[in-house]
Amino acid sequence: MPQVDELPPPLDVIAVGAHPDDVEIACGGTLAKLCRQGYRVGIIDLTVGEPTPHSPGPSVRLEEARAAAKVLGVHERIQLDLPNRRLFDCFEHRVALAKEFRRWRPRLVIGFGDKTPMASPDHWQAMQITDAALFYSRLSKWDDFFPGLPVHPVARHLYFRLAVEPDAIPGNSHHLIVDISETIEQKIESILCYQTQFAHKPNIPVRVRAAATVTGAAAGRGAGESFAAAKPFAVDDLFDTVMGKSEL
Repeated sequence: MPQVDELPPPLDVIAVGAHPDDVEIACGGTLAKLCRQGYRVGIIDLTVGEPTPHSPGPSVRLEEARAAAKVLGVHERIQLDLPNRRLFDCFEHRVALAKEFRRWRPRLVIGFGDKTPMASPDHWQAMQITDAALFYSRLSKWDDFFPGLPVHPVARHLYFRLAVEPDAIPGNSHHLIVDISETIEQKIESILCYQTQFAHKPNIPVRVRAAATVTGAAAGRGAGESFAAAKPFAVDDLFDTVMGKSEL
């Protein structure tokens, strides 16, 4: 089995989406902020997101995804090429994602946290695949399925919601809001990279900006993105956490 130093440099954070553009809409502002703060950030797209009605094909969608990642400043964008529209929570898909967690060794994973009614059912499947892959990533004595990849326990897991969905994710009592006032423009710019998806929907950037404004206002900030914690977590400095450095 290769040593850890033979693997690529680890990522601090990985965000998982079903399709290119999911992560940008859900938490692009947070990822851009993490990059500005010096963390190594990656995006995993489970599918290439094609076919779609207004795209000429996968190569164009992949180029849009690369451009969006560059706008956000993320360090790695990984494409698993699982089947779009036919993405299902199955053993093979769980293992495929768990391999990436073992390879990139993130400390934090962010992914879908609920169904998205009237939108792609791939989103719900992506949530279940991510939940299972986090578990598979830390299991020992399973080298038949993870040859050459060391066990990796991911320390924290957060759920995101698409920007135009409600802030709170039902069934999760621990929510938090990230201030993206300084990165909302990067978020919007990254979404606009997907001309095949949004050129015919000019209201999407307006809706995303409005949603970020409402979310941020709830916490006294200009723009925000909300997340739910899969499990409660503790803080060391209550005052710093509650007040924020800008208030000190």
